[in-house]
Parts: sequence; structure tokens; C-alpha cells
Amino acid sequence: MIGYTTVGTNDFESATKFYDAFFAELGAKRTMETDGYVVWGTSPEATAFSVVKPHDGKAATVGNGVMIALAVEKPDQVKALYEKAIELGGSCEGKPGPRGGGFYAAYFRDLDGNKLNAFCIVAE
Repeated sequence: MIGYTTVGTNDFESATKFYDAFFAELGAKRTMETDGYVVWGTSPEATAFSVVKPHDGKAATVGNGVMIALAVEKPDQVKALYEKAIELGGSCEGKPGPRGGGFYAAYFRDLDGNKLNAFCIVAE
């Protein structure tokens, strides 16, 4: 259903370095790039994540209530992504742990303040 997601950045070089290292945890790599955006995915046909310089030339801002959730298979992967984001300079919005109903997640922000989470569904 979702083809790709996009977040804006005000520091393109720092953002692309952050996501290169972050998405390496999932085995994802750059699948497309220009001077204005970079796209990461596990294959050119898979759902992708991208970082862009805003097309209108204005500052990138964070949407209140906007979050991108990254589905993984195991709690260990949730923890690894959270730890990688924090290691790379991201900030904590909720440490890894169960959230009820078999939902296991961690919440964090990237260098530009974009909110993400990593989650999986586990047997209770």
C-alpha cells in the first residue's frame, strides 16, 4: 500500500550519513539518489524511505503527530535500530519494550527531529 516515505532535512550530508548507517542495520542501502534526495530500500521494488532537501527551498520542519513506523521481525531488531539511532545522535522518544497487545516498539527522532519507531508483533 505504501510505496515510499519522505522526510525533509536541513543538513543533507549529516542526514544521509545517519540513514546510511541506520538502514545498514536492516540490510537496506541506497537505491536511488540525486543532489536533492536519497532513497534507501532492500531492493528497487520494495517500500522505500527517502530524505530530501525541500523542493520549495524553505527550511524542513517536523510535522506534529507525524511518525514513520519501521516494521521488523524480532524485538532484537527493534532494540538494535533504537540503539543505532541513539548512537548516531538521534534522541529517545521511548525505549524498546512491550506496549501491549503483542506490540513491541521503540521510538526515536533523527537528527532533524523527525519521529520514527521500530516495531514488531510478538506472541504474548
